[in-house]
Amino acid sequence: MIDIEIIRKQPEKVKRGISSKQADPNLVDEFLGLDQKWRELVKGVDDLRAKQRAFGKERNIEESKNLKNKLKEAEIALTEIESKRQQVLLMIPNLPLSETPIGDNETQNKVLREVGEKPNFHFPPKDYLTIAENLGLIDVKRAAKVSGSRFGYLLKEAALLEFALVNFALSKLVKMGFIPIIPPVLINENSMRGMGYLERGREEVYYLPEDKLYLAGTSEQAIGPMHQEEIFEAKDLPRRYVAFSSCFRREAGSYGRDTKGILRVHQFDKLEMFVFADPQKSAEEHQFLLSLEEELMRDLKIPYRVLEICACDLGDPAAAKYDIEAWLPGQNNG
Repeated sequence: MIDIEIIRKQPEKVKRGISSKQADPNLVDEFLGLDQKWRELVKGVDDLRAKQRAFGKERNIEESKNLKNKLKEAEIALTEIESKRQQVLLMIPNLPLSETPIGDNETQNKVLREVGEKPNFHFPPKDYLTIAENLGLIDVKRAAKVSGSRFGYLLKEAALLEFALVNFALSKLVKMGFIPIIPPVLINENSMRGMGYLERGREEVYYLPEDKLYLAGTSEQAIGPMHQEEIFEAKDLPRRYVAFSSCFRREAGSYGRDTKGILRVHQFDKLEMFVFADPQKSAEEHQFLLSLEEELMRDLKIPYRVLEICACDLGDPAAAKYDIEAWLPGQNNG
């Protein structure tokens, strides 16, 4: 969540920043108006409470009753304004860094580098899924019967390959001091909202209304709130985690972009690096994580490219982001 003092002191900067993330800049003025009313009501409630305490043991019952009614009305008004103010604040995303590229859509993400030589397997891209199905490695047809579209079974060597990749990355990162963790995949609303994934991304999230729990779309949604209401000592930072979990996404906007439904799937497993660090060292830590990801790709000898994500393609919580895209022969891109 963005620091309220930044909105109060630098509203034009906030407007520019959130506009680059395709959020409505009018949210800033709306928040400031509610914030001003909220501060006035807070002062009014505090003054009435002080008067009420000043009565002490005086016996002016009628005046005391009037004061009590005024205080009750003021507290109700304060609660209403506070709720509206909080709702608008949650709609204001974190600002992108000044060096984050500006763009209108994801096609304007910046390619920083391409690494590795792309092999030529001499198969048309459309044949790769057919080959995997014929080898009994992927089964999307039976998965569709069980769960619907955008699900799949991994079998035989494909299943073993997933565990081998997980073990490979875990072994490397644990040796470097990362704490391995398997987090919960069901998250309560307070924790999910605190991570900034509900106000402008709810359509992608699975929700279990009877339990009031959300299915994690990425491990970070469960790791970030893990230390809520805790304070780290400087000597304990950075605290680095590597998490393994299944992730769940509705992929509401993916139809037509992945016609086979095998890339933008509703359920997938993922290893995630997550770090709690001194804010002044966050950029340095971000580059460190990127270097580790590239090292893993080079070790696996997979051709890849590094993208710097433009502001309009960042999630609400993100200030900057890099994506590493493996070259996928079945898509002839990446």
